[in-house]
Amino acid sequence: MNTNNKQNNQASKATGDQSFDGITHKFSHNIYATTKGRLRLAVLKRDLQPWLTRAKQRPLKILDIGGGLGQVSQWFAELGCNIMHTDISAEIVAAAQQQHAQAGLAQRYQYLVAPLQQLPEQVADDYDLILCHAVLEWLADPAAAIALLPQLLAPQGGISLMFYNKDAKVLANVIFGNFDYVEAGLTVKKKVRLSPQQPLDPAHVVQWLEQAGLQIEHKTGVRCFHDYLKNAADKERFEQLLALELRYNQQAPFCDIGRYLHWQLKRA
Repeated sequence: MNTNNKQNNQASKATGDQSFDGITHKFSHNIYATTKGRLRLAVLKRDLQPWLTRAKQRPLKILDIGGGLGQVSQWFAELGCNIMHTDISAEIVAAAQQQHAQAGLAQRYQYLVAPLQQLPEQVADDYDLILCHAVLEWLADPAAAIALLPQLLAPQGGISLMFYNKDAKVLANVIFGNFDYVEAGLTVKKKVRLSPQQPLDPAHVVQWLEQAGLQIEHKTGVRCFHDYLKNAADKERFEQLLALELRYNQQAPFCDIGRYLHWQLKRA
């Protein structure tokens, strides 16, 4: 094991957070090379269009927390923005760095292997946009993590927060007849490493945001229909399914039942 991986494992153990070292390829395939991954990226790109338009007018400072392979931040890098890409996994950061270099965007990036909890000590405090996607559900203390975000944000900056929705997990498992699992509080003895085991209650997240001095500007559900389809073949009717997701996923009640919730935030 190299030094970066040792340091990364130590950081993961110290915080109690999940790291994906050793399974980068599997992570990439499961998250991005599937219909659910393609839907996720398409929805995020639609939601972030106002920020992408702003980036065309002037370069923005972007902080990508738990940035994975950096597909989302790459949209901003292509427009000349400066990105601080962070992740707790040294292996994933290296893979992202390689991908960005191949795309000719290396000069737009800085990289840091560190957990979210250490970022106030290691990065700037005036980012125009913070990306924090699918991170909170892997953390031992997501409330404490949210409290740190305003420290990193420019006065007029915004936060793109996406998290795993506990309400949607309950709904999906009831629909598919997993009554015992729901009654057991969504806990299982055998955990799947790539499946987050701590979905977040949206009501709790609202409380944490209020305590951090943040407010929600826009809400979107991510995969409002995809994960409830009983016929797996219907997931391959991608363009039609995507059109329906984009049409309804910012309307109630659909924006609240997405497997993930994408909330755009600003200072209260």
